[in-house]
Amino acid sequence: MKFWNGAITGTIAVGLSVLLHTAPASAPATTRLFFLDIRGGRVVSTAPDGSDVRVLVSGRSGTPDGIVVDTDRGHIYWTIMGRPRENDGRIERVDLDGGNLTTVVPTGGAFTPKQVKLDAVHRKLYWSDREGMRVMRADLDGSNIETLVETARGEAARADARNWCVGIALDVAGGKVYWTQKGGDNAGVGSIRRAGLEIPKGDDAAHRSDIEVLFDGLPEPIDLELDLTRRMIYWTDRGDGPRGNTVSRAPMDPPRGVNPGSRTDQQILMRDLEEAIGIALDLQAARLYATDLRGTIRSAGLDGSDQKVVLSGQGSLTGIAVVHVPDGQGR
Repeated sequence: MKFWNGAITGTIAVGLSVLLHTAPASAPATTRLFFLDIRGGRVVSTAPDGSDVRVLVSGRSGTPDGIVVDTDRGHIYWTIMGRPRENDGRIERVDLDGGNLTTVVPTGGAFTPKQVKLDAVHRKLYWSDREGMRVMRADLDGSNIETLVETARGEAARADARNWCVGIALDVAGGKVYWTQKGGDNAGVGSIRRAGLEIPKGDDAAHRSDIEVLFDGLPEPIDLELDLTRRMIYWTDRGDGPRGNTVSRAPMDPPRGVNPGSRTDQQILMRDLEEAIGIALDLQAARLYATDLRGTIRSAGLDGSDQKVVLSGQGSLTGIAVVHVPDGQGR
C-alpha cells in the first residue's frame, strides 16, 4: 500500500480527529501528523518534529472541518460544512494513496458537519452537526444515517450558538459519545456533554434521559479528544481572555454533587493560541498537538509540560491528526 507517495486529490478538511493505529510490539512504527490549511486548500503531512513536510493536497475549495484516518481499511474521511444556511453538508473519502474520491454522506445528509470520529469496531462514523444542532452517525459507506442527539429545531433555535454541536469524541468500550456545544464567541455559555451510543428505549434524539452535562459555562469549547486509559478529556477553547485561546483537560467523570458550571478540576495546559481549533493525542509518545487559525502547530506533554512550536506560518490551520504506521507499510 502506498501511503505517503503520490498526490491525494480529495477535498481538504478543517478540523481533524485522531485514529492511533497500534502496530504489533515487534514492528517499529512511523509517526506522522496530518494538518489542514484552509488558506491554501492543503492537506499536509509532517514528522512530529516538523521535518519532512509533504503537501498531499493543494488548491481545494469548500468549507471542511473534520477528518479521520482509517489506516486499517486504507481510507481518509472528512466533513464538508458547506454554507451554514444552506443545509448542504457532506462527508467525503479517499484512499490513502489519494485515489477513488468518493462522496460518502451526500450533500444535505448533514447540515454543517464538524469534527468526525471513527468507530473502527462497528464500522461507523460519528460527527457533530453545528447548525443542524445534532450528533449523528452513519455506516462507513454513508448508509444508515442516524441522529443520536438533537439539541433543538427550527430557525430561531439555529441562531442560538448554545445549541451548536461542534466537537465529538468516542468511548466505544464504555458505550458513550461526548460532544461540545460551543455557544457564541467567547460567550461563557459553552458546555461538554455525554450520552450513550444508543438512544434509551422509549426516548428519541430530541428527548434523551441519559444526557450528562460534564462542564457548563465554558468560554467557547471546540474540539475534543479522550485519554481512555487515564480517563481524561482534552479540549480546545477559543475563548478565555483577549488572546487566551487554550487547551485544557479534566477527568472524564465529574466529582459527585458538583454543579457542572462550578467544577474546579479543569487544568489549562496551553494558553495564547490564536483561534484554537484542532487537537490530537499521541498516547504512545505522551504528547498532545494543537493547531490554530494563525498557522501554528504546537505540541506539549499530556500535562502541558515541554511546550514546543512544531511549525508556524503554515497558512490558516484547523485540525490535526496523529497516525502510527508500521515501517515499510506507509512510505
